[in-house]
Amino acid sequence: MSKILLKIDVSGTVGDEVWKNLRQYDEIKSASFGPQFGSNGACKHDSSAPHGKGEWIGAVIELQTPLLAQYAMSHYLEQERVMDADVE
Repeated sequence: MSKILLKIDVSGTVGDEVWKNLRQYDEIKSASFGPQFGSNGACKHDSSAPHGKGEWIGAVIELQTPLLAQYAMSHYLEQERVMDADVE
């Protein structure tokens, strides 16, 4: 099993809106999003308010093989809100 760690820009959006709108790679085994996968710190705003400028939250994508992980990493890095991606 291979994992991709994503750093996703959430600034100006509410809650997990960015995650819901992210185009997922077709061949993933699982995908998880949340500050437990990395962030720039705890949000300092109400949950119904937009995230502040520069806020990011991490995600983990699991794939069956290292080759699929490489293809998926390219897929995610092409998306505007994905700031960084690393294969673990």
